[in-house]
Amino acid sequence: MTKQRVGELRPSQIMFTYGIGAIADLPSLAAIVMGLEEWPPHGRHEIREERLLRAVQADLGNQVERLISLPIANELKPKDTNIGIPLAPFPTWLVCTRCDLLAPIDSGLFKLNIPFNRPTEACYTHPNCSRSSKYPPKAIPVRFLVACDRGHLDDFPWSYFVHRGVSDCPARLRLIEPSVSGSLTETMVECDICRENRILADALGMSGRENMPGCRGRHPHLRRFDEGCDRQMKTLLLGASNSWFSLSLSALSIPTDAAGLAKVVEENWTVLDKAENLGTLAGIISAMQAIGQLQDLIDYEATAIWEAIQQKRDQGDNPTDNPKDLKTPEWEIFATTTTFTGPDPDWQLRPIPPPADFTDIFEQVILAERLREVRGLIGFTRIQSPGDFTDSGEVPPEFRAPLGRENLTWIPAMEVRGEGIFLQFKESTLQAWEQREVIKKRHIQVKEAHKNWLNQRNPDLVDQIPCPDMRYVLLHSFAHALMRQFALECGYNAASMQERIYAQGATPERAAQGGVLIYTAAPDSEGTLGGLVSLGAERLNYHIHQALAALHICASDPLCADHSPADDRVSLHWAACHACLFSPETSCERGNKFLDRALLIPTLSHEDACLFKAAI
Repeated sequence: MTKQRVGELRPSQIMFTYGIGAIADLPSLAAIVMGLEEWPPHGRHEIREERLLRAVQADLGNQVERLISLPIANELKPKDTNIGIPLAPFPTWLVCTRCDLLAPIDSGLFKLNIPFNRPTEACYTHPNCSRSSKYPPKAIPVRFLVACDRGHLDDFPWSYFVHRGVSDCPARLRLIEPSVSGSLTETMVECDICRENRILADALGMSGRENMPGCRGRHPHLRRFDEGCDRQMKTLLLGASNSWFSLSLSALSIPTDAAGLAKVVEENWTVLDKAENLGTLAGIISAMQAIGQLQDLIDYEATAIWEAIQQKRDQGDNPTDNPKDLKTPEWEIFATTTTFTGPDPDWQLRPIPPPADFTDIFEQVILAERLREVRGLIGFTRIQSPGDFTDSGEVPPEFRAPLGRENLTWIPAMEVRGEGIFLQFKESTLQAWEQREVIKKRHIQVKEAHKNWLNQRNPDLVDQIPCPDMRYVLLHSFAHALMRQFALECGYNAASMQERIYAQGATPERAAQGGVLIYTAAPDSEGTLGGLVSLGAERLNYHIHQALAALHICASDPLCADHSPADDRVSLHWAACHACLFSPETSCERGNKFLDRALLIPTLSHEDACLFKAAI
């Protein structure tokens, strides 16, 4: 297969926007990112984060052995086509910009043209166009696809659609758009041979349910079909935001109690865990040290290293340890640490007093001067985002699309070094707020809205997906308000920050949690600039006041203040909108769902449910 370089993507785009199975919409091409089996082995390195690897293994299976960085081309060889993300043209149907001819790429009617030293201008042309004799006109990807919520994606069934079913007609099709508006009621597909035609509006909404065929179970990024998909295909536009959602897990690199040899084993566990006995351990160490790795183990005997490995495995067999629970260990170290400025360069904490006007609400504030987050891509969804299910990536298996054809032995990952501010709420304050009658009634409304929302989308999941409690909605809304305020002051843009919500009531197995971490989350252009920590150290009291004051009157009031999911059944937010609480979806755990500023401050419609009424 011919390899051609056709553009560039940033690491954050590959993880959140154009990952495996997503369509990269280039200037004149559209291409799908292929599965892991086709990724080149060059330009990558292993990322170490034991907690995240254990969570991935619990989710995908113990055969996953490594977290691997995204491939990065050598700066000395920028034109090396052997390094990069593999793509394949998709959708495979093109339309001529002059004669409106609609045909697949493999029909032989179109030719790929890549100008020398200008890969971003790659395009298909129609050499034998009847309406252009001098220069071949461009052929562009059609802007219609079909997908289902089981993660399948396919070309639009053009021949089936225009002939209203399976037909023997050889079908020479044209896609006619008589106006520049692109209205689907005017856009028509027509067959030159049998003269059948049909408008594209028949493929959408209720008409689409009657006129479109069932799903074929196609995974174009894996070059295969799944059997037995019973879903109805839905028509999507090329570049639609719901055509691909990243499904990932993330963990903060928190320090451990290990010291000396135990710490070295912890840091190199992804390699050392492969040792089955003392003999294989010696071979692994010898081979890795020959290529410059595991240098920290030079001063230790193999027998001592083997004993340390055995001790770590014994600790890992603790049945009460849940590897999927990535937040609880982070919460415990945030909530119990008074200070940590040790030798770990990726974990530097500095506690400061709570804001002067909010001492009855906040237990403590911690400035995370250095943080490291590792995020691994474990799959993706279509139509429905992972935030539609839970905040922890717990998506039912039938809705998840795989990254490869076989059981994965590695997954793509990236690491981010940045800074953040952690605010811990007083547990007594949260419990008192939760016990209010108005909050209890509001919780009933939240659960009812969640149930109705699921019934509209997937009735089978009503009893499977838990509804967040009011504590989560409160902390989630506060995090959004503070992120919007920080974005105005700290120098980071809104998409460069991310929230991490620690919210759960007390259970017999674990203590209650109530806190938010707002931290930088840009792996490329922005990192530890110090702007976020400086806000917490100098004027956090002021910024909380400003964040809350901005919520009193929204530009969309009274519509925003009066909004309720019970009225439309298609949303899961209350008094929240783009003008007051919404954030970029890459910054939010739940895709801007479960937000309500009425829980923070009095609004035009509700005055008795807020937590901060006495403080502002």
